[in-house]
Amino acid sequence: MKFKKLLLIIVITSMLVVMFGWSTYAQEEEEKGCTTVLVGKKASVDGSTITSHNCDGWYDGGLVVIPAADHQPGEMAPVYFDKLHGDYKPVKKIGEIPQVPHTYKYFWVGYPIGNEHQVLMGEHTMGQHPNAAPGPEAIMWIEQLQIFALERTKTAREAIKVMGELAEKYGYGDGGECLTIIDPNEAWSFEIYAVGPVWSPKSGKPGAIWFAQRVPDDEVFVSSNISRIDQVDPSDTENFMVSTDYLQVATDLGLYDPASGKPFSVRYDYYDIWHRTNKTYNSGVRLWRAYSILKPSGNWTMQQARDYPYSIKPDKLISTEDVYRILGDVNAGTAFDNTEDPNWYVQTKDGFKKSPLATPNMLGEMRDLLNVRFFRPIGGITNSYHFIGQARSWLPNEIGGMFWFGYDNANNSLVVPVWTGVNDTAPSWKVADRTKVNRNSAWWAFGLVDDEVNVMYGILKPILEEVRVPLQRELFDQQKTIEEEALKLYKSDPESAKKYLTDYTISSMEKAEKAYWEVLDKLYYMANNNRSHGPTYLYPTVP
Repeated sequence: MKFKKLLLIIVITSMLVVMFGWSTYAQEEEEKGCTTVLVGKKASVDGSTITSHNCDGWYDGGLVVIPAADHQPGEMAPVYFDKLHGDYKPVKKIGEIPQVPHTYKYFWVGYPIGNEHQVLMGEHTMGQHPNAAPGPEAIMWIEQLQIFALERTKTAREAIKVMGELAEKYGYGDGGECLTIIDPNEAWSFEIYAVGPVWSPKSGKPGAIWFAQRVPDDEVFVSSNISRIDQVDPSDTENFMVSTDYLQVATDLGLYDPASGKPFSVRYDYYDIWHRTNKTYNSGVRLWRAYSILKPSGNWTMQQARDYPYSIKPDKLISTEDVYRILGDVNAGTAFDNTEDPNWYVQTKDGFKKSPLATPNMLGEMRDLLNVRFFRPIGGITNSYHFIGQARSWLPNEIGGMFWFGYDNANNSLVVPVWTGVNDTAPSWKVADRTKVNRNSAWWAFGLVDDEVNVMYGILKPILEEVRVPLQRELFDQQKTIEEEALKLYKSDPESAKKYLTDYTISSMEKAEKAYWEVLDKLYYMANNNRSHGPTYLYPTVP
């Protein structure tokens, strides 16, 4: 039997080598990662633009509505450091800038999501060359730039312009970041980087280097913690926006040589850390998987992911539900399916069978113990939250802008609808308290369910799906009816429409959270190691 298992390992390994040209498995050094999908309006099923975000890591997941406000002449707006981690440590004020007379309502979470004018933003961290590491006088961090943009702008172009100008003037103090930004008409990706440790406001030089590229209306953009912008054309203002003196900055930092005769490329010259950080088996797998779902006819290979085109025309029009499924994808049925590693198969009287412990997501300690290879899927266990947002030009801003929001791992979670017209969120969704188990914090309902399912995925995943799938279907199916009623109310009384949407959003949050607390008890029961010796040994029905 040992020989049979060895033979199985050899066969599967040989298949992978043939398919992808690997001689050995590569363990990704950086296992965490956000994924974003950005859809042009002619590439979506209903003409909406779509953005999204799997927020990977520990970030403030409390979803809070920050109301619009009027401000006095001479008032200053605070600039904060590390505001996205304010759920577990003090937020430090590091500067201030002149305030504008009026700021718009926006939705705060670790990386702010959107505002009342249907400007919505996804995010993913990329990193940057060590030569560009920021110095102490640069004060603008990515989440702070997002806040200022959402407070002050009504379109994606305006948001890019405001963030770029503020970063250049006050200095960008963060690492390489990408935002995926939409309004009802356009979809853009925006990449921003620091300019080195010696920059000072007194230098008169730009304190940031940034690039923005528009996604063609009939195409889809995807990124997974890597730069996706290649060459830029500043003269093509319809499709590009760029920072001041970007070529000079890149040259001064030793990242580009004008004498080379080669055109400047963002992804290859300013960003390119792909090979230095071994991102192929993390970012590359996720990008390959998304492209393969969106355009199967492309016959993509993972090894070429670094050179994929900026955006692609999908084989079929894309919906928010399609994006939701991509955010929760775990490579099932592909060569990167973590549950199909030979070491998950165990010897039984009927031959080798996959263990019910086989899971697409596992901690490093489990992988080390079992010697299981791991490819980071899009749907990951270390997510703080995820969302899929859409903007629609044919509806009032209060109804046309909305996002589906969920906690933790999109593979095992649930998303609820939030419209840009709502005035509040459920109390338990405003604070994602992860410093202790807290049943008054919605994050824990979804986080604990995900943890439990991945303990015994083969047995517990189907139990979760019996609850998750029909409830998610119900929420998706009700969107049209809710929006039709809200629109009727809006025509006579916009405030009543906003209240209606607010009440429905809060009730959806409470319903989803309650369902997850209840299914958690079932999962705990089924995973209990004494259950097989009790009454359920004869009567195995879950209570």
